[in-house]
Amino acid sequence: MIEIVRAGTNDAQLLEIIGKQALLESHGHSAPKADIDAYVNKYYCADFFKTEISNPANIYHIMYYDKEPAGYSKIIFNHPHSNINIPHVTKLERLYVLKKFYDCKLGKPLFEFNLQLSKSNNQQAMWLFVWKENSRAIKFYLKNGFTIIGNHDFVISQTHSNPNHHMLLQY
Repeated sequence: MIEIVRAGTNDAQLLEIIGKQALLESHGHSAPKADIDAYVNKYYCADFFKTEISNPANIYHIMYYDKEPAGYSKIIFNHPHSNINIPHVTKLERLYVLKKFYDCKLGKPLFEFNLQLSKSNNQQAMWLFVWKENSRAIKFYLKNGFTIIGNHDFVISQTHSNPNHHMLLQY
């Protein structure tokens, strides 16, 4: 029913499709349309994903539900942050599930998959940024043991940024 597979450069087009849709569903209203469109066109295109996946530090996984792409994740091991004094810490950069799969509760297995991967690679904690207006995501991360440790302005364009919580889970 659920399958999570490591993404390769040949999955760049699929990641573009999933990524654009998921970002627009969850953040499409977070900034002026022109700013969102420019951001999506720059960071959610196949060429960008190919470059990202070619970097061995970036670990992408695609989640399938009944053989249909349902979401994806990106983590980076040993990715420190100035607010965190832990030497081996994973950044959970993306954990996206498409809206049509929300009722299937797929965020939890995708998160747990990444958490186990992080732990098995001798990481001691995981951190992320989450938009302050994404109450669904904030509730999810708090429920899974994260705490809010700070704030961050996530830059969408030269004229717009979104206020984010900086969250941490230690293990």
